[in-house]
Amino acid sequence: MRLTVIGTGYLGATHAACMAELGHEVLGVDVDPDKVAALQAGRVPFHEPGLPELIAKHTASGRLRFTTDHAAAGAFGEVHFVCVGTPQRKGSEGADLTYVDAAFAAIAGHAAEGVLLVGKSTVPVGTAERLAAAHERVEVAWNPEFLREGFAVEDTLRPDRLVFGVRSSHAETILRQVYAPVLDAGTPLVTADFPTAELVKTAANAFLATKISFINAMAEICEAAGGDVGVLAEAIGYDDRIGKKFLRAGVGFGGGCLPKDIRAFAHRAGELGVSLDFLREVDAINMRRRDKVVEMARELCGGSVLGARIAVLGAAFKPDSDDIRDSPALNVAARLRLDGADVTVYDPEALDNARKAFPLLGYALSAEEALQGADLVLHLTEWPQFREIDPERAARLVARARIVDGRGALDGERWAAAGWHFRALGRPALAGERPGQGLWGGKRTT
Repeated sequence: MRLTVIGTGYLGATHAACMAELGHEVLGVDVDPDKVAALQAGRVPFHEPGLPELIAKHTASGRLRFTTDHAAAGAFGEVHFVCVGTPQRKGSEGADLTYVDAAFAAIAGHAAEGVLLVGKSTVPVGTAERLAAAHERVEVAWNPEFLREGFAVEDTLRPDRLVFGVRSSHAETILRQVYAPVLDAGTPLVTADFPTAELVKTAANAFLATKISFINAMAEICEAAGGDVGVLAEAIGYDDRIGKKFLRAGVGFGGGCLPKDIRAFAHRAGELGVSLDFLREVDAINMRRRDKVVEMARELCGGSVLGARIAVLGAAFKPDSDDIRDSPALNVAARLRLDGADVTVYDPEALDNARKAFPLLGYALSAEEALQGADLVLHLTEWPQFREIDPERAARLVARARIVDGRGALDGERWAAAGWHFRALGRPALAGERPGQGLWGGKRTT
């Protein structure tokens, strides 16, 4: 089939490339000519494993093309997918639908009568009904995305489910044709009305955020009572009604989806007369974990970070991504910089984005460079490379062997055995001893 994808950011570029991989002819549309030129040349302006190869493969074959011309897209497409962003409105918790409204208006004005326009963006419930009423000459459907950054290609080609929000059997038939290879592989399909399809996405994000904040609230209790949230999470995770996923306490979630989506969900619920105030506490718990890491840094530096050299391992909001939107790592780093610390950040993929957004922070080209002469190390993005750091070698690089594991991913006993004072959220401190230095509070080694 001939498909268009309106919006070629993270979601749109991934969807376009994967639809080409499924055998469709795809035309990606964006208002940014620089982005279009880069993608047409086979270059992806963000980090997503496996996506550059797909873009290059299908632009080279001609199956995937990109343009700024909505009229050409309207004439080309048998089905149009809208994949634009829905940021948080300025001065409000609600979602800003400016890009969604503009995309639907632009393509509906050029599309053939009766053609299918499919929204994939995360929107407040009621959006699809409103758009369908505003664009009666075309048919609207909603097909929410469930991508994880770092696994977006896999999640598109082999999703754990598909959701079609449709009002006619014709729309469902068309979407079944689009996703035929995925459905033939046994992927479950849920067909729903517009409100339910929209709510599936927001409810899924709200549940994941709630589970993360739940275990972080348990970390707060463990800190107050002397417990170990890692052991607690292991024990409750054996209950298959709960499961082990998303039960690792740490500095909390960030990115361009969960934080703004739970705020928009609570806001929209309030507009409908329903209280989802518990989501505001989910948000508050998440932000408190960042506060806790800053507090731990001050404590480990003797009450003040003024003049302290702090190495921050991580800038992206999660591993396998260069996305720094609402990054807990950079939020903590910037706050410590404002408190007078000399902060050096290293991340395998997100340094360019971090430099643009936080130019006053220091940056290193390797973990070893970041660690050199540090008074304190903060592990804040769970890259596999950071778990593989040799704590004995690292201890020879730093000025003081003190580390806060803000992701609960490091082997604390191994680090303590190498002479580090090891702290993690919701867990007892582990104090090691370095030859000639005494316990962690010893003098600088450089």
